[in-house]
Amino acid sequence: MIDSGLNGKVVLITGANNPYGIGAASARAFAAQGARVFIHFFRSANVLDKKQEHTPGEAFFQAQQSKTADEVLQAIHQSGGKAAAWEADLADLTNIPELFNQVEVAFGPVDVLVNNAAAGERDTFLPSGAEAVMNRTVSTVSAASHDHNFAVNSRAVALMMAEYMRRFVERNAEWGRIVNVSTDGASAFPGELSYGASKHAMESYSRAAAIELGPYGVTVNVVSLGPVQTGYIPLEMEEKLRKEIPLGRVGKPEEVADAIMFLASEQAGWITGQLLYVGGGHVMPL
Repeated sequence: MIDSGLNGKVVLITGANNPYGIGAASARAFAAQGARVFIHFFRSANVLDKKQEHTPGEAFFQAQQSKTADEVLQAIHQSGGKAAAWEADLADLTNIPELFNQVEVAFGPVDVLVNNAAAGERDTFLPSGAEAVMNRTVSTVSAASHDHNFAVNSRAVALMMAEYMRRFVERNAEWGRIVNVSTDGASAFPGELSYGASKHAMESYSRAAAIELGPYGVTVNVVSLGPVQTGYIPLEMEEKLRKEIPLGRVGKPEEVADAIMFLASEQAGWITGQLLYVGGGHVMPL
């Protein structure tokens, strides 16, 4: 059996309250390796339409996002793992150092940082009233839509990495891992312009971080996702997407969690500054 080296490590995962999500799957996976997992979350204000409570789609997804982390924590605790959680809006700059404080009180300094939390307000260059891209409801790009996406997907990730490193250096640590979660639409995302652009900026931050933090023993990598069923893809859309993916299906959160855990493991100790596409072949870069 391969030893991941994660037993006893302290792992901070942002955006991990959706039980069907990538953050939750990652939390469960790390806990199964003996890591002490701290879950950050921020609830959506949207309310589930009871008629759609078992059907993947926008309403179902928002309902999962509106949950606390209790369901995820319970699953970990029942399996004998160690986990704790704290809710905070990462768009509020004061919450970032406090999040690390909360982790240190619960488990000690952060060894592995997984930046999974994301904001996803859709916007387009098309004027209001024009046909929405992919027949989805979107608004014309605005300062508000731009700032909402960038505040969480780009700025917060940069500040999380900086806070992680400040504490890392202060305690003279020698081993660390950062894994950031992106999308394979980051280079151009019609209908979700600011979301894609903010993730592209995050990827740039990640490569620069890999160069700067490498001498300290910290690796920084990105997982870039294809379509993953976290509760947001309607069944009819899932069927359409199957035809676009070489492996013939959308992804499972657990499959992304495996990739994230690999990049945090001892087996990935010589890998840094890389963008790993996890999408069944949905995108194949040169």
